[in-house]
Amino acid sequence: MLNIVRGFRRTPASLILVLGLSLPATVEAAKTVVTDVRVGVQGAATRIVFEVTKQVGFNVFTLKDPYRVVVDLPEVGWRLPPRPLPSATGVFRKLRYGLFKPGNSRVVLDVRTPAAISKAFILVPGDNQGYRLVLDLTPTTHQAFVRDAGKTPVRVAMVQQASKPAPKPETSPGPTALAPPANKTSPTPITPKAQKKVLIKGPAPASGSVSPVSAPEQASPFRLAPRKPEPKHRGKKHVVIIDPGHGGVDPGAIGISGIYEKHITLSMARELKRQLQKTGRFKVLLTHDRDIFVRLRDRVRMARDAKATLFISIHADTVRNRAIKGPAVYTLSEKSSDREAQELADKENKVDLIAGVDLTHETPEVTNILIDLAQRESMNQSARFATMMIKELKRKTKVLRNTHRFAGFAVLKAPDIPSVLLEMGFLSNPDDERALRSSRYRARLASAVTKAVSDYFVRIKEATRK
Repeated sequence: MLNIVRGFRRTPASLILVLGLSLPATVEAAKTVVTDVRVGVQGAATRIVFEVTKQVGFNVFTLKDPYRVVVDLPEVGWRLPPRPLPSATGVFRKLRYGLFKPGNSRVVLDVRTPAAISKAFILVPGDNQGYRLVLDLTPTTHQAFVRDAGKTPVRVAMVQQASKPAPKPETSPGPTALAPPANKTSPTPITPKAQKKVLIKGPAPASGSVSPVSAPEQASPFRLAPRKPEPKHRGKKHVVIIDPGHGGVDPGAIGISGIYEKHITLSMARELKRQLQKTGRFKVLLTHDRDIFVRLRDRVRMARDAKATLFISIHADTVRNRAIKGPAVYTLSEKSSDREAQELADKENKVDLIAGVDLTHETPEVTNILIDLAQRESMNQSARFATMMIKELKRKTKVLRNTHRFAGFAVLKAPDIPSVLLEMGFLSNPDDERALRSSRYRARLASAVTKAVSDYFVRIKEATRK
């Protein structure tokens, strides 16, 4: 799960490959690659610069609660230098990036104070520099930020060839966070002639310019009408939905070695799918099969649209106490089993906000994901399956005390699908993290879950015969 207080560390691609995890294919597939991100202060503005390999347009807008600035791009790859992401500077606090949906990459900038988008432009190559997307943020009032948050994005889609650099100032300024790498020359000074600044609001630019990414979606209300009973067919395979936690712009928790939770959960989900399908008894679907962000409610909707008979969400948490270790299984309850479970659910249920989703136009029912919990039969079935899964997990590894826990996880709130959330272990514990990075250990966990799924449906079949 995502630990919001911690800074982000980048996991080297070489480490991911050594661990046998799934390396996102965006770098290989995308035509444009982001090669560096720099943040620095210039006067009253905090400047964020993205270096890209090709010309690309972008959208930028703000979201409130908390204060965020969101940059939307066409789908791009990320090949950043092997150093930490920019630290807090000026109004900037931290950033996260990734694939938001097919064709749309997203950068979410957390800002320390309300900030206004004062400038947004693109610089073309010059003086050994490639294309650069530049964003200037300046302090503003809370009232002004709230007034503009979630409105039509600023679209930046035109560039102009840089002209001759302006004369150097008499006094040389000191180094800033925007200084280029040592093997590069200083960037061309930014002057009205050296750049073309375009702040376009409203209709999209005319043809011939770079096509911007569409504005934030105005999602329709999330309604979960009861499904009509499906006709029973003998020999029909049970549909099992596996939900890898996090993904894309939402990396989830970060392990002590720097590994992202989203990579571990996706690798585990693929292994579990392989083992379940090998039995020949199940139709297995993943809520996402690549490193991409999927909203919580959409994960639930996918399961209901697929007429799933079982939903398994996979995660790996971090906690302050590094001694805590071992898998646990969560099922839905109006009351959490303990404070730890409540904090975990609260944190998980905010990942849509973390990924820069605009909830300002939703109804309170959608924002709070208040789904009807009256369907006790599904909750009872979830508890039965959780008990069976814990029994099998105990045969494969040492589990967390009070292994079956209860909390109000949003992804478990489908009213008519038995659902569980498997916490494979804690990335904050050295032993757990080392184990979860092992494909052999993940296969052991998957075999336990596969046995539990098989036994669960056998038990249901036997119960219907009585």
